[in-house]
Amino acid sequence: MKFTKMHGIGNDYIYFNCFEEKVNNPNELAIRLSDRHFGIGGDGIVLIMPSETCDFRMRMFNADGSEGKMCGNATRCIGKYVYEKGLTDKTRFTLETLSGVKVLDLDVKDGTVQSVTVDMGKAVFTAKDIPVIAETDEVVEAPLTVDGKENIVTCVSMGNPHCVIFTEGIAGLDLEKIGPSYENHPAFPERINTEFAEYIDENHLNMRVWERGSGETLACGTGACATVSAAVKTGRCKPDTFVKVKLIGGELEIMYKSDGTVIMKGPAAFSFEGEVE
Repeated sequence: MKFTKMHGIGNDYIYFNCFEEKVNNPNELAIRLSDRHFGIGGDGIVLIMPSETCDFRMRMFNADGSEGKMCGNATRCIGKYVYEKGLTDKTRFTLETLSGVKVLDLDVKDGTVQSVTVDMGKAVFTAKDIPVIAETDEVVEAPLTVDGKENIVTCVSMGNPHCVIFTEGIAGLDLEKIGPSYENHPAFPERINTEFAEYIDENHLNMRVWERGSGETLACGTGACATVSAAVKTGRCKPDTFVKVKLIGGELEIMYKSDGTVIMKGPAAFSFEGEVE
């Protein structure tokens, strides 16, 4: 099977062109190939597939084999892949995902995709739709006890569940220790992606992320979207303006619009290609 390794500011996945390749066991394949010592190495695998309703369809599987509903960095990589590999000549197209249809706009210069802007749909704060087990309709600036410590969290869905904690000194956090406690907390019946965000000013945030099924990753597109959504919801940032989110792997620009729609803009890159048994 031929594969392409790509990353969106360090959030790296193994991509398969399912117009040409057939993947029968994506769950097992994701576990085997994501291993950075015995496999190719990555945060999971992404299948680029035909769609009956959109231009393309995406399925993504985390490093532990679980299927994710959405991955913001992967959508941008797909945009670059399908255009530069000649699967489309459109600079605007639709992508079917388990969390709905996403619209991608490509910034192309001399045949190369410089950046991809994705309409990520609306952020959802309703607890039962995230899902979060809570006594309130929304979990915004609410207390959550994790490992005996009370934290103030805001929960939001970007097609996948997120828990955002605004705090200081995120560079010194031991995510390997605390990340699993959030991910598997009983308040989150489908587990959760957890963002630890540092407020710089209304146009700049720093962020680290513990991803459900993959552990700490260098970047998370939906996580950046969730964090800016939470920042606007809690009055830290303003709507209808791009906020720069700095992650370990690089920077994304996120806008939370007044109607709740979230726009993500950022780069995508090829790493290498190869074949695997």
